[in-house]
Amino acid sequence: MNYRIRPIEAEDVAFLWDMLYESLFVPEGQKPFSREMINDPHLSKYVEGWGREGDFGFIAMDEQEKPVGSITARYFHESNKGFGYVDNDVPELGMAILAECRGIGIGSALMNELFKEASKRNIERISLSVDPRNEAAMKLYQRFCFEETGKVGTSITMVANINK
Repeated sequence: MNYRIRPIEAEDVAFLWDMLYESLFVPEGQKPFSREMINDPHLSKYVEGWGREGDFGFIAMDEQEKPVGSITARYFHESNKGFGYVDNDVPELGMAILAECRGIGIGSALMNELFKEASKRNIERISLSVDPRNEAAMKLYQRFCFEETGKVGTSITMVANINK
């Protein structure tokens, strides 16, 4: 499958909501979450009001120009922490790829673009939250030198230095 990576545009917000739902890890054999779950304020904050100062990210498009994955970086404040929050000056990464498009390098391509853009913006570190049972995501994040810094519920918080 051929794909290209481009910056997120205003008309991508509906797709970002789809990707927020897609990012909810469901262990094999367990029932998927209700779609309504993304309206929970703890989750909706990752997309709501997208385009505010500091927000950036990328969309992977297939050869039919259909979006198949996204990666976002967004700043949160201590008073409204994300699950992977470590500090006000460390943006939190969010990423998801449609199930049928996983395992072919899109995640790595999205991560490379995000790291390049973060470097241009002089961002030193980026954080994320991941369920350690999500083996594919864990492998990807470890390849990009993310290291575990804490735990929130069933998920771990990981941080990577941008300019390694």
